[in-house]
Amino acid sequence: MKKKEGFAGQEAIVLPRKVIQGCQDHPLLRNLFITDIGYYPRAQDHYRERRQGSEQHILIYCTDGKGGCNIGGQEYAINTFDYLVVPAGTPHSYWASDRSPWSIYWMHFKGAAGDQLAGLLHERMKAQQYYHKYNEDHLGIFHNMYRHLQRGYSIDNLIFCSMSLHYFLASFLYPDKFSLPRQEPGSDPADDAIRYLQQHIAHPLSLQEVAAAVNLSASHFSSIFRKKTGFSPMEYFNHLKMQKACQLLQFSTLRIGEIGQAVGIEDPYYFSRLFHSMMGLSPREYRNRKEIRPS
Repeated sequence: MKKKEGFAGQEAIVLPRKVIQGCQDHPLLRNLFITDIGYYPRAQDHYRERRQGSEQHILIYCTDGKGGCNIGGQEYAINTFDYLVVPAGTPHSYWASDRSPWSIYWMHFKGAAGDQLAGLLHERMKAQQYYHKYNEDHLGIFHNMYRHLQRGYSIDNLIFCSMSLHYFLASFLYPDKFSLPRQEPGSDPADDAIRYLQQHIAHPLSLQEVAAAVNLSASHFSSIFRKKTGFSPMEYFNHLKMQKACQLLQFSTLRIGEIGQAVGIEDPYYFSRLFHSMMGLSPREYRNRKEIRPS
């Protein structure tokens, strides 16, 4: 049975429609930004076909197993440590090997710079130069982008991921020049609060509770948090909740009411309204849509 998704250990993030629109309008983001990102391990029977192409450029990096693809009528074999790039609007299909199904890191991206980078990478594919030697630091960039998006869609996170994506794609174009500087992470009340929100995603927290967790008054905390992220604490919390809800809708068989409870929203009608306002679809439509974006 061919599958679009449904693989043990899979991870995926789909940015909300409003966030994508904000990226298209932002001067530092419009040139290159991620719309979807994820990882599929040992993706048995994985298959995707888009006869009209995708609205986004697609990058897939195979770190184990094998697969294949047909891009614009040209077929390619994909082995371990090969990548494939599909420029937006290009008819394509790709698939995991039956005998040795691939494990893939994947993303969809857009922007004017993305158009150019996808074109250059695709030219390398046509020249049979799509092998990319495994490098833990290289994948560390991917994991870092994923973790930042997992923590929400603050302007800081989005800009950081956009800049990181330039570096990540450049490493495929210029593998001999790739190096990753060492950086030590810092911490501040907003970062501490985001960690607290992630740890309590299934709870209906109040602003006062979150502020108390970082030892600040509600008003001072709200000011610091909005300055850091561009969102109020509760709006940010809802982004994290809807992100988790999207993953459960894609990757679990939980009922919609159960998913609402899993993200701390007991009222299923409020959960559905909130989900629709942020994602542009009802939870049921999101789960049942025929052309789901993630690879």
